[in-house]
Amino acid sequence: MSDLFSALLLGILEGLTEFLPISSTGHLLIAQHWLGSRSDFFNIVVQAGAILAITLVFRQRLWALATGLHQRENRDYVLKLGVAFLVTAVVGLPVRLAGWELPETVTPVAWALIIGGIWMILVEAYTARLPERDQVTWTVAIGVGLAQVLAGVFPGTSRSAAAIFLAMLLGLSRRAAATEFVFLVGIPTMFAASAYAFLELAKDGGLASEAWDQVGIAFVAAVVTGFAVVRWLLGYVKKHRYTVFAAYRLVLGAVLLLWLPAGQ
Repeated sequence: MSDLFSALLLGILEGLTEFLPISSTGHLLIAQHWLGSRSDFFNIVVQAGAILAITLVFRQRLWALATGLHQRENRDYVLKLGVAFLVTAVVGLPVRLAGWELPETVTPVAWALIIGGIWMILVEAYTARLPERDQVTWTVAIGVGLAQVLAGVFPGTSRSAAAIFLAMLLGLSRRAAATEFVFLVGIPTMFAASAYAFLELAKDGGLASEAWDQVGIAFVAAVVTGFAVVRWLLGYVKKHRYTVFAAYRLVLGAVLLLWLPAGQ
């Protein structure tokens, strides 16, 4: 398999899995078994493609918020987005600097997938008995910020799954509203994380020997695929539960435990 085709597949995989609550890390572990591992810079750029995709999907919503700050409702929503991001940054940066995170290897990722799948099923069952609420509270905003940190400490958790389901548990029980808030918080969070990782890599001189054609094709693939996936998911969650994704996580976790070597 050519390097360009491998890069294309990895870009598509990133776009498919970054925003679905199924863990992009778990899928990349499987992909690297067949396609080989890539540089940190490659992974940063491909993730940036996914961020651009979600920014494009929400471009009208972002513009409406930016130009409607004179309205109390918009101001309140933007402030809560800011608080969720700040909680992630203030708590997450010391955690990252201290190195408090599990390795992206099979066993911890597989167990995170399985535990996360069970958690999703339980939260769906609990919130199904509650009235639908679409008001983002300060508790939800803080919880989403903390959930993003948790996802960074435990690879395989899935940032979107951790944040969406904690938001639902804390009272944002309308699935579509929880998904939108988490995705919007994810834009500055992921941009900041990618920029931080990029600066660390540039400082260490890790950009010298990149295959720019492969990086470019993976980036474009992640943008196109991510855009399509997020558009589809936003429509899907208006009428369906996340249960199918929870079941998929359980299967993927079992596959990782039984099929791939533990140290990979």
